[in-house]
Amino acid sequence: MVDYAAQVLRLTLTVVKRNADVSGFVVLPRRWVVERTFGWLMRSRRLVRDYERRTETAEAMVLWSMTMVMSRRLAKRRR
Repeated sequence: MVDYAAQVLRLTLTVVKRNADVSGFVVLPRRWVVERTFGWLMRSRRLVRDYERRTETAEAMVLWSMTMVMSRRLAKRRR
């Protein structure tokens, strides 16, 4: 997956690991971006449960959900 992101998508992935010494909740750098995005995705009823049998369909549902989020934001800015 890391090689695919680097070669095909030209992205650099950084894995943020928890410190073994720390117990409890600790804010990790840039982790909130992922958590916030998952929160936006969970607003779509279809993504709350794993209804899809094929990974292509599940991927299409995620893309559709993020398209709805982005289009709503664009519509708000124009008003």
